[in-house]
Amino acid sequence: MSAPLEGIRVVEAGNWVAAPSTGALMADLGADVIKVEPLKGDVMRNMFRPGRSPHNQNPIDAPFHVDNRGKRSIAVDLEQPKGAAKVRDIIATSQVFITNLLPARQQRFGLDPDTILETNSRVVHATLTGYGTTGPDANRPGFDVTAFFGRGAVIDTMTDPGQVAPYSRPGQGDHVTGLALFGAVLAALRLVDTTGTGQVVEVNLFGTAAWTMATDLSSVLVDMREPTKVDRFHRNSALSNRYQTSDGRWLFVNMPDAAWWSRFCTAIGADALINDHRFDTSKTRHDNMEELVGLLDGIIFLHPLDHWSEVLDEHRLIWGPASTLTELAGDPQAEAIGMFPTITADNETIRTVAAPFRIKDVDVRPRGPGPNIGEHTIEVLDSIGVSHDEIETLVSSQVVGVPRKST
Repeated sequence: MSAPLEGIRVVEAGNWVAAPSTGALMADLGADVIKVEPLKGDVMRNMFRPGRSPHNQNPIDAPFHVDNRGKRSIAVDLEQPKGAAKVRDIIATSQVFITNLLPARQQRFGLDPDTILETNSRVVHATLTGYGTTGPDANRPGFDVTAFFGRGAVIDTMTDPGQVAPYSRPGQGDHVTGLALFGAVLAALRLVDTTGTGQVVEVNLFGTAAWTMATDLSSVLVDMREPTKVDRFHRNSALSNRYQTSDGRWLFVNMPDAAWWSRFCTAIGADALINDHRFDTSKTRHDNMEELVGLLDGIIFLHPLDHWSEVLDEHRLIWGPASTLTELAGDPQAEAIGMFPTITADNETIRTVAAPFRIKDVDVRPRGPGPNIGEHTIEVLDSIGVSHDEIETLVSSQVVGVPRKST
C-alpha cells in the first residue's frame, strides 16, 4: 500500500500535545518528521500517567509515544544562535515547518514566517497557538483547558445550571486542534504544488473551539442571545437525554421525538405511556417533561446497563453507553475498525490510538515509537552536510544534544 506523504520532510519545533499530534499524523502517512526538542527533551516526556507493562510493570510513556510516534529527534538549544541556525538549515531541506512557538519567540529564534520563507521559498510554515498570531493576545500562552474549553465557551455550554463546571481531561482540545492544523498543512502543500510558492498557515485552540461550537455559536452571532441551558428534567425531548441504570451506569438516547416515541416506550416496557394524555404528543411531553423524565428514570433504574444494551439494540434504537476508557479499549467495534494498532516501545509491544481516518489502499499507521531525546541528532545533521568535526564541536558546546551513553 502507498504512503502518500513519503518524500515529505517535516521539521517540528513543538512541545506538549497539539502541534506534535499534527506531526504524528503526518508520520503515520509516511512523512519524515524531525522533532526539534530542547536538550532536556520535550516537557511532555513523562508528564502524564504512564502505562504499565503487563509483563513486568515497567512504566511506558504511552502519552508521549502517541503524539510523537514515527518521528526522529534532534536535540537543539534554540537560545544559542548556532542552534537556531542549524534548525533553519534543516528547514531549508524540508517541505513543512510546524511549530507552537509564540510569535515573539519565533522572531527571537529566526523561525518566523518571513525568515523561514527567505530560507526556503517553497516551505509550508505552520503555526499552532492558543489565541492566534495577531491581536492583543498573540503572545498569550494557552493550553486547551484555558483557550479551548474555557475561553472557547465549550465547558460553559456543557455545564448544567447551578452545577460546578467540569474539568477537561488532558489533550482533548489539543487533538482536535492538531487535526485542524493537519488539514491546513495538507491544503497548503497542494498550494505549493500548484503555485510554486511557500505558504503560511496557522491554527489556534481558541478558534478551533469556536468551530466545534458553531451549531450554537452561529445563532448567537446573529442575535447575541445565549442558548437556553437546562438540566435533564427540562430538556426539549425526553428522547434526547441520559438515564442512570441500576448498576450506577449512564446511557444516552438521541432520537427524533415524534417518530420514535412509541417505539421507545414499547422497548422499555412502558406502552401505557404512549396513549397517556400527559405524553401523547410532542407538545404534551414537553409541557410535562419533569414528570416524564422522573417516570423514565424509575423504569431505566430497574435494570443494569447490560440489560438495556440488549433491549435497546433489539429494537434498533439510537443510544450509546457512557463508556469507561477501559471499556473503550476493549470495544469489539473499535477492534473491527482498527482503532488501536500496535507499536514496539520500550521493548514492549503496546497498543496505541490510530489516526481517526482511513484511506482505501493507503498505508495509514504508526511507523514506530516516539524517539529518545536527540536520538537522531547526528544523522540529521549529517544528512544536511554538517561535517563530523562540526558536529563534535556543536555537541561539546551543548548547542545540540545526543543520547547519553549508558554506563
